[in-house]
Amino acid sequence: MENTFLLFIFLVLVVIGIIMIAKKVNVAYPVLLVITGLLFSLIPNLPKIELKPEIVFILFLPPILYEAAWACSFRELFKWRRIILSFAFIVVFITAVSVAFTAYWFIPGFTLALGFLLGGIVSPPDAVSANAIMKFVKTPKRFSTILEGESLLNDASSLIIMQFAIVAVATGSFDIPQAALKFLWMIVGGVGCGLLLGYVFTKLHKVLPTDANMDVILTFITPYLMYILAEEVHGSGVLSVVAGGLFVSQKRYEFIGASSRVRGVNVWQSFIFLLNGIVFILIGLDLPQITEGLGDTNLITAIGYGVLVTVVVVVVRIISSFGAVGVTMIMRNFIKVADPNHPGNKAPLIIGWAGMRGVVSLAAALSIPFYLDNGIAFPQRDLILFITFIVILLTLTIQGLTLPVLIKKAELKEMDYPESEHKVGLYLDKELFRISLDYLQSIFSQKEQKKKHYHDIVTILKEQLNEEKDLSIDSKVSEVYCTLIDLQRSHLIQINKTQTNIDEEIIHKKMMILDYQEERLKLRFEL
Repeated sequence: MENTFLLFIFLVLVVIGIIMIAKKVNVAYPVLLVITGLLFSLIPNLPKIELKPEIVFILFLPPILYEAAWACSFRELFKWRRIILSFAFIVVFITAVSVAFTAYWFIPGFTLALGFLLGGIVSPPDAVSANAIMKFVKTPKRFSTILEGESLLNDASSLIIMQFAIVAVATGSFDIPQAALKFLWMIVGGVGCGLLLGYVFTKLHKVLPTDANMDVILTFITPYLMYILAEEVHGSGVLSVVAGGLFVSQKRYEFIGASSRVRGVNVWQSFIFLLNGIVFILIGLDLPQITEGLGDTNLITAIGYGVLVTVVVVVVRIISSFGAVGVTMIMRNFIKVADPNHPGNKAPLIIGWAGMRGVVSLAAALSIPFYLDNGIAFPQRDLILFITFIVILLTLTIQGLTLPVLIKKAELKEMDYPESEHKVGLYLDKELFRISLDYLQSIFSQKEQKKKHYHDIVTILKEQLNEEKDLSIDSKVSEVYCTLIDLQRSHLIQINKTQTNIDEEIIHKKMMILDYQEERLKLRFEL
């Protein structure tokens, strides 16, 4: 137990060190972490570390998905819903079919059912890798939205395909009507569980006399309960967490206070940072377990199969990306689409190339049972696991290292939000000052407006965004200013709903500044 704990501490320190190096050399940290784990796995007598699927699906996946859903803009997701849903479901299915037939034709011993199983495992791209790479280069908002939205849903679709494929392997048949009903229930049941628990937790936050610490703890419990409840009723745990996370994020300014939001953001950022780092280094460290299972299978041949499947998933995604553009250009004549203009060839190429695979694929492969219900060893399990590892390794390293270069050379311009963040920020500042001043003039008489309290509040409003400036105010001014903060927050929410030409991310930054201001006032008078 003590050695395991020390090994965990060592891995955390390694993760921190590698991420610092990644920032220094401008390389996405998932790439370096996987390579580091791979190199560590070659060290003799290193304690064996197994990446157990139940740990990934229960411990890692719910909070990572929940945080991603919380950070996403629902407005942007809805705007690009058609392409997001097509990539999350249709492209995943096309990829699974392509891999299934490739494995059936070229890999000895693979049936179509085993091919679909492999295809379902390797079909979903990893969100963390793409997001980490996007931070190094400036990309249009729509790209990050599509990739984030896709990654929130594609894990569910791939895991559903995988479950049906396992049944087909075990029984030797595939009941399409029954599978369709199960598929529908997994979606409806998963989304329903997430929305139900999301609603319950928002009400609990309002009713219970919680403080900031309790609120943060409740936010950690929420995604785990969403995932477990959905899985218990045979729904999709992934969709449950995503739906619940999106619902709760839309209500964040209604049921928790500024203190809880400020502390929660800091805690969640550190927690997700740690989880992502550990997950990627564990992928590399899992190599000995994967290669040991190959048995008599020739290593070079197995690598060749992995390269073949990697080429298939990459090519299919690129073709699907261009195909999605073609379908959009046709459908714009019949329905309203998010952007009726042709995006050119660079945009779909980048979306297609941003398809790195990650930990969900490896955990899915590891979750394949060792034996069928009749006691016979599950066919090709070890080879499927090894091929999955090769696909993850190749896509992370090759695509992960070349994607930033491709984005820079494409020189794509921001199409949805052409105004700079600075200019939009100044506009929002003026709006907040205007509505605050109007409010003050409505509650203070002409005579009161000449007094010191009124001028103190106006001075604070003018310097509101200067977080380093000390707020030298008394309790009366503080009370009025807190009211103004609530007014400004409501006005920002209204702007976000009505002025869709403003990036929601900028509005959330302004919201966070208001939370910091409110928290500073509370701390000042508590001290």
